[in-house]
Amino acid sequence: MRGLRLLRAPAALLGCLCVLLLLGGTPAYAHTALKDATPGPGAKVAPGIDVVALTFGRLKSGTTPKISLTGPDGNTVPVGEPVVADDSVVCAAVTPLRAGISSLSYTVISADGDTQSSAFQFEVADGAENAATPSACRGGGLPAPGAGAESGTIVGLGHTTALVVFSVVGVVLAGGGVLAARTMRRARLTGRRGTAA
Repeated sequence: MRGLRLLRAPAALLGCLCVLLLLGGTPAYAHTALKDATPGPGAKVAPGIDVVALTFGRLKSGTTPKISLTGPDGNTVPVGEPVVADDSVVCAAVTPLRAGISSLSYTVISADGDTQSSAFQFEVADGAENAATPSACRGGGLPAPGAGAESGTIVGLGHTTALVVFSVVGVVLAGGGVLAARTMRRARLTGRRGTAA
């Protein structure tokens, strides 16, 4: 009987933790969640799209959302600087998209300062319907995509590749500095011992 009483306390505690996790699992920034997109997550659209649009709740004024696109070949697709229309629609001009599956990632800041970053994929396919540009993004005035691949590159490398290269170089330099410091310290200690003898 005593063994059963001892097991009840951990079981009750585990049950309470599960309930708290389920109730507390809703993101604090749900109000900033993506409400609509052109093209949207999982959509199939015709080639030639040159504007992407993302609709959220109210966004913080004075902030510039970030949008990046990766084409079917894995290369970065040039994207113009995003513009916020009607306080909630993010519009950006892009280099016309080719057939295949593209990935779009974004970062936005809601009116209360919460940041949300996410990504989704859509397919560009011959014979699919044209994606209509939302009225908030019509009328021109969107900054043009960067020339060539320069907008998504650092020193001629893709953004991710450049970060990996710089990280590896940083680790190598830090490791070399530590080894040099140890070698110099050992040389000093050896010199002192030799003088003392």
